[in-house]
Amino acid sequence: MSNRQTQSDVILIGAGIMSATLGSLLKELVPDWEIKVFEKLASAGEESSNEWNNAGTGHAALCELNYTDEKPDGSIDISKAIKINEQFQVSRQFWSYLVDHNLIRNPQDFIMPLPHMSMVQGEKNVSFLKKRFEAMTANPLFQGMEFSDDPKKLMEWIPLIMEGRTSNEPIAATKIDSGTDVNFGALTRILFDYLKSKNVEIKFKQNVDDIKRTRDGLWELKVRNLDTGTVERHTAKFVFIGGGGGSLPLLQKSGIPEGKNIGGFPVSGLFMVCNNPDVVEQHHAKVYGKAPVGAPPMSVPHLDTRYIDNKKSLLFGPFAGFSPKFLKTGSMFDLIGSVKPNNVVTMLAAGAKNVSLTKYLIQQVMLSKEKRMEELRQFVPSAKSEDWDLVVAGQRVQVIKDTEAGGKGTLQFGTEVVSGADGSIAALLGASPGASTAVSVMLELIKKCFPQHMKAWEPKLKEMIPSYGESLLKKPELIDEINTSTSRTLGLSRELQHAN
Repeated sequence: MSNRQTQSDVILIGAGIMSATLGSLLKELVPDWEIKVFEKLASAGEESSNEWNNAGTGHAALCELNYTDEKPDGSIDISKAIKINEQFQVSRQFWSYLVDHNLIRNPQDFIMPLPHMSMVQGEKNVSFLKKRFEAMTANPLFQGMEFSDDPKKLMEWIPLIMEGRTSNEPIAATKIDSGTDVNFGALTRILFDYLKSKNVEIKFKQNVDDIKRTRDGLWELKVRNLDTGTVERHTAKFVFIGGGGGSLPLLQKSGIPEGKNIGGFPVSGLFMVCNNPDVVEQHHAKVYGKAPVGAPPMSVPHLDTRYIDNKKSLLFGPFAGFSPKFLKTGSMFDLIGSVKPNNVVTMLAAGAKNVSLTKYLIQQVMLSKEKRMEELRQFVPSAKSEDWDLVVAGQRVQVIKDTEAGGKGTLQFGTEVVSGADGSIAALLGASPGASTAVSVMLELIKKCFPQHMKAWEPKLKEMIPSYGESLLKKPELIDEINTSTSRTLGLSRELQHAN
């Protein structure tokens, strides 16, 4: 066992999209800071960021119905959709900056233009979708969205979904061509290649066993090499815990008061993948439906065209699942190990409140292939069992905490940044819509943890993200400008699409 010690300015734990984004932002803001990355697995972007472990939707709230709620008076609240759309615009601007400055290349390796659609069945849902369409198209962020309840039009848009449909139930869809498919695994790997070229040390197969505060205010990490078993100690002024489901145990080890009374609830996902190229070719969109009553928000059924390894794929899901692991490569004891004296009441309260959710997840795990096929046939009436295989997607850990609105043990379905009072440590917990909003989430973290530098960093932030500090809604002229320039840089503009 070696006890070699080294000191850095910044240590990032976990080589996923969040660490990749934070590292890239910091490298542009302060090129001379020394940054180290420790990752448990053998390469970057292998857990939640991996392309097979998430839906790859460039989440701009164009198609996800759970971001637009119907209020008791029948009106549609689109405020959450606006927030998520603005966050995705920030990500696009940062990626464009990196491409423009030749810091990363070949954007088509990670982002592709793809129509985003919402589809509903039944009179009540059709009426909701029409109202949602009217509310959204009145907003400059959602220009270009179309609505149709005409079966002929829908046959043009989604032939695979419409063909062989025998039900007389009303059906409607919205379509917007400015949607994208994002390969977050590829993007993560591309960003880490860029960081490597900037002398960031990225060490794989390294497990962070412990994390504690030293007398001089630094953070000391006990890092074990999983190949050799040797242990090294590394210290840093700032630590980011970006280990997906593995973040909660490390946050607990840090001992910061902000990490107390927080628990985690693991939810896994499964997708059906089409193995018949003829079927794959008949569909070209991400089509989101409505989640069944009682299902968690991440279980919204969707039929997605995806570009993985530069090949067109077709996925349907997600079917929710349950496993006590916090990571796909985690341990069966993760959940039980995360229960501590300071969060046991929170966890028990969550258990009592979410009996129906737990029951739903267990039912989902028990589904036979034929039952899953029946769900798929609600989308694709002609689906044949032999054309579809089951793939286990990523593991998400939803945050459980005590809130004023929800009381003890409230399950959160968003992304949560927990940081120490002095800004020297931060952890990212939770999931959805996660990766798409990575740049916004990391900018918030930078603001919270490095307030003393913000004034000096502002010009550079403005250069990287032209809308930084502005609300796009208050400056509609910025929306067009940003959309046009990022679409051109990232290869998403109509002219380029037709050229492809």
